[in-house]
Amino acid sequence: MTDAIVAEGVRKRYGDKAALDGLGLTVARGTVHGVLGPNGAGKTTAVRVMTTLLRADEGRVEVAGHDVRRDPDAVRRRIGLLGQHAALDEELSGWQNLEMFGRLYHLGARRSRARAEELLGRFGLADTGRKAVKAYSGGMRRRLDLAASLITDPEVLFLDEPTTGLDPRGRTEVWDAVRSLVGGGTTVLLTTQYLEEADQLADRISVIDRGRVVADGTPDALKAKLGGDRIDVVVRDAAHLPLVAAMLPPGASTDADRRLVSAPVTDRMAALSDVVQALRSAGVDAQDVALRRPTLDEVFLHLTDGTARTKEVAA
Repeated sequence: MTDAIVAEGVRKRYGDKAALDGLGLTVARGTVHGVLGPNGAGKTTAVRVMTTLLRADEGRVEVAGHDVRRDPDAVRRRIGLLGQHAALDEELSGWQNLEMFGRLYHLGARRSRARAEELLGRFGLADTGRKAVKAYSGGMRRRLDLAASLITDPEVLFLDEPTTGLDPRGRTEVWDAVRSLVGGGTTVLLTTQYLEEADQLADRISVIDRGRVVADGTPDALKAKLGGDRIDVVVRDAAHLPLVAAMLPPGASTDADRRLVSAPVTDRMAALSDVVQALRSAGVDAQDVALRRPTLDEVFLHLTDGTARTKEVAA
C-alpha cells in the first residue's frame, strides 16, 4: 500500500452548517502532506475524523490501512497526534512527562523509561530532561510535546498547527524535528496557517475551503497555477506607478503602499532586460527590479477568495 491516508467523500455537519462537505485527499507514505485553509475551513474537523476522535456522517477514511469507522482501535495503535495546545504537566520534568505517557500507553515501566531517554536524545532535550517543563522555552515545550506524540513510534503523525504562537527560533526547532521524523519513515499530515511552514516542509499540499479540497499538488505546482514567473518593480516615487504599470506585460497589479508594480511574464530574462531598459529610457528611478515565482500566500488567497472557493484545481 502506497498511501498512508485515504479520505473519500467525507461529510460532517453541525446543525445546518457543513464542516466537511465531500472532503477527499490521499497522503503518500513517508511524506509530509500539508493541509491549508482559512479559519473555519474544516482542517481541525478533518484531523479529528481521521484520528477517530469524531465520527463522520458520510464517506470513507482509511489510515495506515485500517478503516477509522470499522476498526478505530487499529488506527489508534498506529497514529500519533499533536494538537494545537500542549498536553504536558508543567510541574513534572520532561523525562517524567514522557515516562508518564509511556505508562498511559501500557508500554510497561522499563520500556517507558527507555523510550523517554531515547526521545529526549532524539529531540535535543537530553540536557534539560530533568528540569520542570515550566522552565522550558516555547520551542522546547513543543519539541517535548512532539516527542510525547511519538511515544508509541506511530506510522502516521497528525500535527494540527504545531507551531502556533512560537517565535521564529521555536518554529525552526519544530521544523527540524519534523524533517528528522520523515527521514526515518514517518508519514506526517500537517495543518497550518503559516504558509512558509507548508512551503518549507510539505511534499504535497491540499488547500481546504468550506469543507472541500479546492486545490491539491506540490508547492511548485500550485504556484505555477497562478501564472508562473512574475516581475516586480519597486519605485522610489509613487507618482511613477501608473507609468511603470503601462510598461509591464498585461495583467500588472499595483500596490501603492509598497510602491510596487507586479506582472506575470513568460520569458523571464527577456522581460527583465526589456523592463530595465524601459525604466532607464523613461527616467524612472527604480528602487528594485526582481523576478520571482508566485508565493504560496498568493496561491492561498487566490484559491480561497470569491469564486475560487468552489473551483476545483488538480495538479
